Amino acid sequence: MDAREERGKAIAATGLVKPTRFNDMLFDVPSQSGQRCYRVNLAGEEPSCNCPDFETRQKPCKHVYAVAFVFVAKSNSNGSVTVTKTLTVTKRKTYPQRWREYNAAQVGEQDKFQELLRDLCAGIQEPVVQRRGRPSTRLSDAIFAATFKVYSCFSGRRFMSDLREAHRREMISRVPHYNTIFDYLEDDGLTPILTDLIRQSSLPLASVEVDFAVDSSGFSTSRFTRWYDKKYCRIREKADWVKAHVICGVKTNVITAIEIGEQQANDSPFLKPLVETTAKAFTISEVSADKAYSSTTNLKTIDAVNGRSFIPFKDNATATGRGSLLWQNMYHFFMFKREEFLSHYHKRSNIESTFSMLKRKFGDSLRSKTDTAMINETLCKVLCHNLVVLIHEMHELGIEPIFRARAEISGQE
Repeated sequence: MDAREERGKAIAATGLVKPTRFNDMLFDVPSQSGQRCYRVNLAGEEPSCNCPDFETRQKPCKHVYAVAFVFVAKSNSNGSVTVTKTLTVTKRKTYPQRWREYNAAQVGEQDKFQELLRDLCAGIQEPVVQRRGRPSTRLSDAIFAATFKVYSCFSGRRFMSDLREAHRREMISRVPHYNTIFDYLEDDGLTPILTDLIRQSSLPLASVEVDFAVDSSGFSTSRFTRWYDKKYCRIREKADWVKAHVICGVKTNVITAIEIGEQQANDSPFLKPLVETTAKAFTISEVSADKAYSSTTNLKTIDAVNGRSFIPFKDNATATGRGSLLWQNMYHFFMFKREEFLSHYHKRSNIESTFSMLKRKFGDSLRSKTDTAMINETLCKVLCHNLVVLIHEMHELGIEPIFRARAEISGQE
């Protein structure tokens, strides 16, 4: 099936292809953009269309194919033509919900979340502090408290009851003040630690995930940027946001690597570090991404880790435009085996599900005010998401996450 047939099939699926009111051989077919309507005629020896593509090439266009997918014209012995409708409606594929495992994961999620977070924080190396005065809060306790606060979705003051309960359960050595939690979130030294904890939290699923998807999403903040618009003589404002670039497994939606970039930064350069970080612990079979990541560098990056890339090409792309054999092969695969390509590219929708899971559970906005604190809060949200995914997979797949620090304590490593 070539590109025109694919587009015709998409138009036919809208259900808007209909014969005209006074002539059953004339059909009104909307354009893909929905802004225009073209007339397809089946009365002649060959079907025709008044769209620019058919008038230029004199070949079946996507509008003719759309009619062919919906209607079939049959010539009778008396010279008349009978048109019948043939479009069939396929049943939407559904996926069963394993309610027993789901309910068990939900009921014990918060208790198990604290245990996994404690085991993960146990491997954090405490900095050497050479000063007098009151003893400082342990770094592991501060990261536990900050991440647990983000998980609770409470303010710092209202969260203290949960933190005292965690202390009674011996999850932390002491209860830090809520201002101490805020101070640690504003420490830029916390950013690489949280980034590494996200990577570590995904490792128990290394034997499960082989296909991955890449995309970015923004988290809104309460901070606004204002400027004076000289053209319209008025003050304008817009909210700041933090843009997170992530790569996730398409089976469990676990995030294996994350990069925080500038608000207006292009997505494409972030694919390389995300894939390379993931490849250190995961076997990569496929990587799906949208057109924003279409570049020779990204294709070579995925190929270097023995993976296949399923990234659509932009409308102005050509087979020989980049001078790379890999680019040419993928371009021809995209153009001439579109149906097979789309069957793999469809896995990219799982990255949208991942962002939806994360934002619905932990919020799509940030409470922090400073740049560093907003980045660290975003990383805490992603870490919370990974631990929740692990809890659900413990019940569905029967895995038992054992992090490095816990393994060393128990003598398993």
